[in-house]
Amino acid sequence: MNVRRDSDEGWHGPGGRTGERWRWRWSDLVWQLVYPQNGHRILPTPSGIVLIGLSLGIGIAAYNSANNILFITLSLLLACLILSGVLSWINLRGVAWRLQVVPPLRVGHETLVTLELRNAKKFLPTYGLWFDLSASLAPRVPLTSGSGDSRKAKARPLKEILAAAEKTRTRSRLFLRDRLDPAGTARLDWVFKPTRRGVQRLALEGVGSFFPFGFLRKQIGTSLRREVIVWPATVAYQRWGAASSRPQTAGSRVARAGSGGDLLALRRYAPGDSHRLIHWKASARLQQLLVRQFAAESQEAFSVWLQTPAETWIHPEQFELLLSFAASLTEDLFRAGKLTGVALNRESTRPVRRIHDLETFLNQLAVIEPVGDPAGTLAAATAGSGAGRVSPVAIGRKNIITFAPDGVRGVAAYVDGEKNAAV
Repeated sequence: MNVRRDSDEGWHGPGGRTGERWRWRWSDLVWQLVYPQNGHRILPTPSGIVLIGLSLGIGIAAYNSANNILFITLSLLLACLILSGVLSWINLRGVAWRLQVVPPLRVGHETLVTLELRNAKKFLPTYGLWFDLSASLAPRVPLTSGSGDSRKAKARPLKEILAAAEKTRTRSRLFLRDRLDPAGTARLDWVFKPTRRGVQRLALEGVGSFFPFGFLRKQIGTSLRREVIVWPATVAYQRWGAASSRPQTAGSRVARAGSGGDLLALRRYAPGDSHRLIHWKASARLQQLLVRQFAAESQEAFSVWLQTPAETWIHPEQFELLLSFAASLTEDLFRAGKLTGVALNRESTRPVRRIHDLETFLNQLAVIEPVGDPAGTLAAATAGSGAGRVSPVAIGRKNIITFAPDGVRGVAAYVDGEKNAAV
């Protein structure tokens, strides 16, 4: 039984399984040359077409004249074509590739996608490869509950769906300009900028080469795909104090590190920590220096409640601005230590204590769509934010931040019904 090594994880291509033994068989070689694998194509280039036409002309002349020199010339031309195909096959043999991207991605921010290459051949290098990369958005399905919208989506022509998907697709071609030595590795970088939020699909669509003579174009189709989430863009907004912002009771404990009076946890000593914070008893018991970490005392904290009823957010541009505003405001509150929880539509409030909790909320903002609200409770709560009305979800809580349209294009944030920020 062949066992795949851990180092082969994520590698694709002819050399993606270096941990498995491969037996050389002439029958396999001949069969792959006659009937290539799925996705493998060999097409003549313009110079190759000229060479094939010249071979046909010389062959016809050689048979008509029975001239040995013409037969020798025909043999050389056909040998160039056959040798070009064999060398192009050997050139790609043993090459593996994989995509590396570090999330999170953000709209309007440049992202670095790295294509890692590996040559598993022991003696022969690899030359002259190119790689076709693409980035496209996964189709977003509206979450509206009305059946009419779903019927319209089903009745949409396939040609329009493909045209819309192609508009959001970004393509690029990377070239391996230096040779890839035997048992060597290389990295090719692609910098692209996402333009829309959602699930971004990164794909390596194909690998090609003109090696060695440029008469034939060897192409390999790949199934290498990666999906990453693109967060909404950051926006600048104007914020001012609101009378309804009620501070919490002085000295209230918050589950994050700070300089309060309540002990939160013990951690290892780090250079720069005060010697007064060392817990000597615990340090002696565990034979390593431990310092006390106290809970922070928050004077002001907020909860963010985002509602997306389709009856309120009818303009797509305004809805995208809402998500960017909510993401920016939430991040700023978290960095300032003033964010206690978040909620979406009818969901219960989730506490935000770690960066993972914030990233989960931003991931939801990346894929959320306007939702149907048959009862109209979300739309009424959103429209009445400026009048001080708050949804029953938020009853009993203070400093609830909600959002509502501000004119035709703007978005405003309200703290317990009073305007606090706008963009």
